[in-house]
Amino acid sequence: MPASVQTASCIWNSFRSSGKRHLILTGSRGIGKTTLLHALAPEGLPGVTTWVQRGQGVFLKENAAGETVQIGRVAPEGMRPDLDALNGFGAAALARAGQAPGEWVSVDEVGYLETGSPAYCDALRALLDQKRVLAVVRRQDLPLLQELCRRPDVFCLDLDQPLGQLGCVVMASGLGRRFGGNKLLADLEGKPLVQYALDATGGLFARRVVVTRHADVADLCRAQGVPVVLHSQPHRSDTVRLGLEALNAGSGLDGCLFCPGDQPLLTRETVLSLALCGACAPGPIWRAAWQEKPGAPVLFPAWAFEDLMHLPQGKGGGAVIRRYPDRVRPVPVRSPQELADVDRPED
Repeated sequence: MPASVQTASCIWNSFRSSGKRHLILTGSRGIGKTTLLHALAPEGLPGVTTWVQRGQGVFLKENAAGETVQIGRVAPEGMRPDLDALNGFGAAALARAGQAPGEWVSVDEVGYLETGSPAYCDALRALLDQKRVLAVVRRQDLPLLQELCRRPDVFCLDLDQPLGQLGCVVMASGLGRRFGGNKLLADLEGKPLVQYALDATGGLFARRVVVTRHADVADLCRAQGVPVVLHSQPHRSDTVRLGLEALNAGSGLDGCLFCPGDQPLLTRETVLSLALCGACAPGPIWRAAWQEKPGAPVLFPAWAFEDLMHLPQGKGGGAVIRRYPDRVRPVPVRSPQELADVDRPED
């Protein structure tokens, strides 16, 4: 996930929607955690920053004061922590960040050196209780690092697999009765209507399928390498079930986004925000919304698959939403037009 203003905006949108207190970026070395943190964080946040100086060791700077100490020293067996520096200056710097003005602090990064210092670890836990923390945590199999990423108040974005294992079903089975024909291939500014859904969802999901009754829509999708289920079943519940079956949803998917094929102003940023919520804050049903008005797409977690596979005849995912209203969370869109679908030619 490359760092950019657009990516940062999607991450913040997903994070705010989640209701979590802290935002942690994790992943393997060199994947761009710090670059993304800089794209997310305003200048001058209090906290600490660590970095490696080749051939010398690891250094820690207190952001506000600029004072720097060495916390890791090169040894024949590898990098060794300077526990005096971590227990003393490092823990004190975190404590001062906890008393600084403002809501947010930044910690870049937490790795294996820091885990060797009980005082530093305790100061970091205290900081999470005092402030909202934007942090980089290295991906390693160490208790403290796993503890931080698994806290229930943390939105943890794993840059090695930022969208987890999510599926996507593009719902393209409408008969277009009010439109007077197959609206999904109607031209809108030089593209077939359904192409907008393909563009908004492409390249984001572990598995994606288009479910349609229209052979010409199926041909368009196959020409682009998009898997298709071409069917003649009558009901919306059939479309949902066929999509999940085609994705083999019970085999390792964490959730599935259901995207209408007739919302041409739906943005890729909204789809990415929904996917980030599903991957980084799993459990709720995530639904695109404009202010108080809910809409589509909707991302259902894996626990809802059984209900979706056995919907009442003619019903869609809304039946599951009505069954579990307390599990539904909105993800704001940028404009109400994103939720608008095409029913008639004048639309």
